Formats: sequence, structure tokens, C-alpha cells
Amino acid sequence: MSEIKKWQLQGSYFETCNCETACPCVWLQAPSEGDCKLLVAWHIESGHFEQQNLDNLNIALACYSPGQMTEGNWQAALYIDERADDAQFDAITQIFSGQQGGHLAILMSFVSEVLGIKKVKIDYREEGKKRFMSIPGIAQAEIESIQGITGAESSISNSPLCVVTSHPSTVAKSKHYQYQDFDKNWQFSERNGYYSPFVYQP
Repeated sequence: MSEIKKWQLQGSYFETCNCETACPCVWLQAPSEGDCKLLVAWHIESGHFEQQNLDNLNIALACYSPGQMTEGNWQAALYIDERADDAQFDAITQIFSGQQGGHLAILMSFVSEVLGIKKVKIDYREEGKKRFMSIPGIAQAEIESIQGITGAESSISNSPLCVVTSHPSTVAKSKHYQYQDFDKNWQFSERNGYYSPFVYQP
């Protein structure tokens, strides 16, 4: 186990999966389609790992869970911004693989097989109630939030399982979601999405 270093990341994130909206996995129920095909994207607005600056970098994670997510056996592939230098790449790998503690260590404890870690071009964009992410030749995703009865965005707070614990999750639906890498070939629309700011630390 690596020695836990001083680090913090903050920025924004979104996810989309093959579940019906809103995904029941966050309430520790089985995925609505029997398995979970999850794509997550993060934009680090500001971050550091010890003295290493991690500002303005993007990360993505593709996960496959064969059943209820808390039962584990996830397969996962990690994608790191091509703009990261070797030291930044190593820092992000340590953090997002769970080696450096915090909530990401809890999430990664469910992973039994790492399919790969790649440095790629990642485009992450926010436009009002929409979120976009693309990795050329690998992944494309667009989601848009769902309006609540009062006119504001709908949100979920303090669910038993989530990617981000620091902020409520805005509930969204995918306009388009496609992922093709390793042995996976997923394509969905009108399925679940969440987004929010995030803060991670040990």
C-alpha cells in the first residue's frame, strides 16, 4: 500500500450509464438492465498531489459491473489527459486507482480487473444544463439535466453509493453515449446521467 500523500482535487464531473433514469444503483439496488455500463468524466479545475500541480486536466473512467455494483467484480479502464506530463500522469494514476485514499479508494475497491490505463485526448465541456465529453475513437457522451417540478434542476443528495460525496448530484438523461474499447462496444441514448461539482481528498 502506498504512503498516503497530501492531495486535493476540485472541479466538475458527469457520468452516464445504461440504466433507466434515475439509476437505482445509487440506492444499492440492482441495475435496471441487470448490469451496469458506466462512463465517468472529470474536469479538474484546481488540484495538487504534494507539490505537483494538476490544474485543468481531464480524466475519464469506463466501468462494467456484471450485477449489483456493491457486489464488486467491476472491470475498469482509466483515461488520462494527453496534456499530463509523466509526473502528472503518475499522480493521477495513483489517485484515481485508489492508492491515495479518499472516496476514490472506496469506489476502486469494487474493481477486480483493470483493463488498461491510457493517455488520450479528452474534450470536456459544460454548456448550461448540458455536459459533453469525447475521446477520439473511444468515447462520446452528452447529457442534459432534467427539470424538476419547481423549474429548478432535479437532484439527489447523500445516496448510499455515488461517484461524488461532496455535492448533490443533478439528475440528467443522455442525449448520446457511445464507448468502444477493449472488448466493449456500448451505445445508448435517453438513459441515466448525473453531474455536479466535486471535491476529492484523502
